[in-house]
Amino acid sequence: MRRIYESEALHRDDSDGFSPNERSDTKLQAMRWVNATAVSRRILPYWLRDRAISMSVSVPKTEFALGERIPFRITMANSMPFPITFRTRSPIPWVWHVDGMDDAARISVRDPPEERGEFRFDRGERKRFTKQWSQMIRVSKSEWEPVEPGEYTIGARLNVENHSRRKLEAETTIEVVPR
Repeated sequence: MRRIYESEALHRDDSDGFSPNERSDTKLQAMRWVNATAVSRRILPYWLRDRAISMSVSVPKTEFALGERIPFRITMANSMPFPITFRTRSPIPWVWHVDGMDDAARISVRDPPEERGEFRFDRGERKRFTKQWSQMIRVSKSEWEPVEPGEYTIGARLNVENHSRRKLEAETTIEVVPR
């Protein structure tokens, strides 16, 4: 089609409605877009944002032998037809834990900056993260302790203020049994 217009094979007349007009080289302008992150932050109430996100933690089985790696999957889903954005306490958007110990450690493993971050979910988006726990608890920068047989809770939460009250967390229970 481009060749036809660039060749002078067509009769062009601005006054005749049935012949093509002179070609203008103006480019199509992009449609205006809405900054969904800004809209989510400023317009959507917190209770609606909190209810839009569902979280789950799943494991392939509930019993694991002592010393066996435990794989788990964290799934977060936005059920709304519009994007949702959360302001996080730090650039780390979410945290996993074992029995309340972040990253299965009794010490602070990370030292995130004091700046806040954002965690964005597109409309209908589902985020999946896969992790493994080696049945070890970190007690210092270079020392790990193996766990004893028993029940343990593996969970995850968004790194936001009042995550428990806002129900932006999920947990599952597993059992470690002797070999």
